[in-house]
Amino acid sequence: MSAELEEIKDAEFEEKVLGREGVTIVDFWASWCGPCRMLAPTLKDIQSELGDKIKIVKMNTDTELQTAAQHGVQSLPTLLMFKNGEKVANMIGNAPKSKLMTWIEPHL
Repeated sequence: MSAELEEIKDAEFEEKVLGREGVTIVDFWASWCGPCRMLAPTLKDIQSELGDKIKIVKMNTDTELQTAAQHGVQSLPTLLMFKNGEKVANMIGNAPKSKLMTWIEPHL
């Protein structure tokens, strides 16, 4: 069973991402973005599989513009990985679970 991903707002970004210990991935997405919709179930599976080792949150770029602009998000989906509040990696576009796990694992 896959976990639901928390949707956060610009006002929550500092607390829920930058202020969090460990690895946090932010999925910048939009409802009209086909690859974003295809990526969502994979991210839910990864969250379920890795449990407390990681936190994956979503930010809708149609409503939460400030954070996306601050981090230079220009394509969707964009994944930004933070470790202890510092940005350590990014990935643009949809990817299979195996590629995402290979991208995540060195930071755990």
